[in-house]
Amino acid sequence: MKKLILGTLSLVLLAGCGFEPLYVQKKHDNAWYFNGEFDTSISSEMSQIKVEAIAERFGQIVRNELIDSLTPRGVPARPKYRLYVYLTDKTVTQQAMRKDITATREKVSYRVEYNLNEGDEILLRGNSVIDVGYDVLANPYSTTMAQKKTEKDAAKIIANDISLRLGAYFHTVITKKGQGLDIQTPAD
Repeated sequence: MKKLILGTLSLVLLAGCGFEPLYVQKKHDNAWYFNGEFDTSISSEMSQIKVEAIAERFGQIVRNELIDSLTPRGVPARPKYRLYVYLTDKTVTQQAMRKDITATREKVSYRVEYNLNEGDEILLRGNSVIDVGYDVLANPYSTTMAQKKTEKDAAKIIANDISLRLGAYFHTVITKKGQGLDIQTPAD
């Protein structure tokens, strides 16, 4: 009974805060989304993005995650947009030093920049930063595996961040077009 009350209360609070799905739009201005009518134009726009090749292994992992996220049904034959992602910085910092001045932990910071282009025009420009860490273990193989897992996790987080920002961009553009407003692209 307690769970039912808490669940109902959380749904009421969520509805009251103005929560809206990011990748779909309501077709009608009624208060409820769940009448089965959604406009999927945001997802359609995002599926027209071609993710260009990214240098280094980290970049390959980011690209694969972006492709899975943006174009799950396959790369578009004639892409409307191109996404360029660049790894601009990777910094490894040793932490938790032992008495013999060897680290027991390392922090890795990745910084990427990205551009979303339509033809020669830059529609969106941004960057994404992630800090991750792993333990430096006595066994070198275990440390190498920890490094690889950390790199893969960081790539997933970066790709998710970029996907969400692209979704927010298209949400804004499509919402403004639907309201008949003049659209200014937020390129830096």
